[in-house]
Amino acid sequence: MANREATATGITARYRETDTERLLTFEADGQTAAIAQNTEGYAMLKVRPSADGDELERYYGFDMALDHVAELLGVSPNDLPVPEAAADMGM
Repeated sequence: MANREATATGITARYRETDTERLLTFEADGQTAAIAQNTEGYAMLKVRPSADGDELERYYGFDMALDHVAELLGVSPNDLPVPEAAADMGM
């Protein structure tokens, strides 16, 4: 089974699936951000302040969603760890 958690530079990323979504959540210094996609894996990515928060923006590309998450957390996008299980998110 692919790795579902990754940690780097004080940032922890966790991947999980619900009945309706694939969720990638990030936590750094008490702040959170999340990327969600439908379980089929073909819809736009939704960036949220938390896994169950309101949608802030939608993106086609995983890199663009990661850029937004990094902005929310106040870190560089290059510092965000991505668990192996989440590497194929995006269109």
